[in-house]
Amino acid sequence: MNAHLEQLSPHSLWHHFRTLCNTPRPSGHEAALVAILERWADGLGLAHDRDAFGNLRIRKAATPGFESAPGVILQGHLDIVAQANADHPHDFTRDPIETRVGDDGWLHARHTTLGADNGLGVAAALAILEDETLVHGPLETLFTLEEESSMGGALHLAESWLEGRLLLNLDSEDRGEVFIGCAGGADVIVEAQLPTAPLSEGERALRLSLTGLSGGHSGIDIHKGRGNANRLLVRVLRALEPFGARLVDYQGGTLRNALPREAFATLVLADDEQAPARERVAALQDELRSELAGIDEGLTLTLAPLDAWPDEALTGQASRLLVSALHVAPCGVERMSIAVPGVVETSNNLGVVSLEGGRFHLCALVRSLHDSATLDLADRFRALFELIGARTRVENAYPGWTPNPDSPLLTRFCRLHRELLGSEPEVKVIHAGLECGIIGGKYPQMDMISFGPLIRGAHSPDERVELDSVAEFWDLLRTLIEDLAEG
Repeated sequence: MNAHLEQLSPHSLWHHFRTLCNTPRPSGHEAALVAILERWADGLGLAHDRDAFGNLRIRKAATPGFESAPGVILQGHLDIVAQANADHPHDFTRDPIETRVGDDGWLHARHTTLGADNGLGVAAALAILEDETLVHGPLETLFTLEEESSMGGALHLAESWLEGRLLLNLDSEDRGEVFIGCAGGADVIVEAQLPTAPLSEGERALRLSLTGLSGGHSGIDIHKGRGNANRLLVRVLRALEPFGARLVDYQGGTLRNALPREAFATLVLADDEQAPARERVAALQDELRSELAGIDEGLTLTLAPLDAWPDEALTGQASRLLVSALHVAPCGVERMSIAVPGVVETSNNLGVVSLEGGRFHLCALVRSLHDSATLDLADRFRALFELIGARTRVENAYPGWTPNPDSPLLTRFCRLHRELLGSEPEVKVIHAGLECGIIGGKYPQMDMISFGPLIRGAHSPDERVELDSVAEFWDLLRTLIEDLAEG
């Protein structure tokens, strides 16, 4: 599978990316890939070990004569976001990622996420380890687990384990940019058991579907005005309340760190309310398409009768309270940064919402450059959903990465970028959860930067990477490692 990747340059990097594409690796299922990498390291005579969580470290001794150079750590995560189009069945625990080279100079996947996030960073680190022409100091590669689902690998990273004092995070997605800070975040989990009641005489079940949104990364793309399927379908449900609609079930979104592209609900309506309700839904489709014009062009909204009837639906009051709470829940950009103009400071993604048998579940991802703001927004969820008797908890909280504009590593990177590419890189802070903040908390003396090739559509089936930017990224990485050894 994916033999065409072997024809791309740099060959070693794309060879390793092919291995990654052919090895299923959604969050929590990285064991097979770890075993492959350990066997590969053994074949090259490279030392490797794991910490208690399972994060993998592979080490390579310095080029003779450069043993005293500062140790460099190349860091990336092994897991990928598992997203596929609804009409494309794909088992991310068993099926490889099928890639294609487009006529546009970009590499795409067929109907799924590509895994360039962070597969290309991992592939580059592996290619560095086997590059016998490279002059380097002591090298370590750190490959973490479960970054996309919980930041688990970084949160459980062993302390006093890593030896290097310079860290190159290879998990950024913008050409010509280098990142020195990122947002922290936390998962907000809301759960409740809501009362149900049997259907009344004359009530019938209908399926409400919202599909066709582009989705994307819940941090990097949160400010782009794209539709959130959960936010929009709840808006439709709110508009159907005057018709006496009661919720039976709901399913929207699959990952808390991906903008939900689709959402579905089963509801019941009285026979004589179905026709006007369908007219309202048709009008809402036109309204939403108009609002999203030029941003999210593919929205489709349907309300269709079901052949099967459920036994029960939420009570009218419970349905109204739930829809109201979801309707006012924080979603999208909360505040833009004053300190870092043009960067989102605080946001929230209504990532996963479900209702089945009266059991309600919500998982939202709150992000902020200020840890205090992350916790405050999470507390607003608690205050809101307590009003309907729901329980709220915060999980997987991780700190942000505080920028250090005086970093010697940054200064060196900027100089090399000018010399190699003829331009000054943009020094930026990203509204996404890089692992640098967590690692820096465990290794406070470590100097870190993050850079990578140009990736777009991460966390969605539109994920793609610009091929020319990969070659540029590779040259920059090799040059930086050699410069650090010789400097």
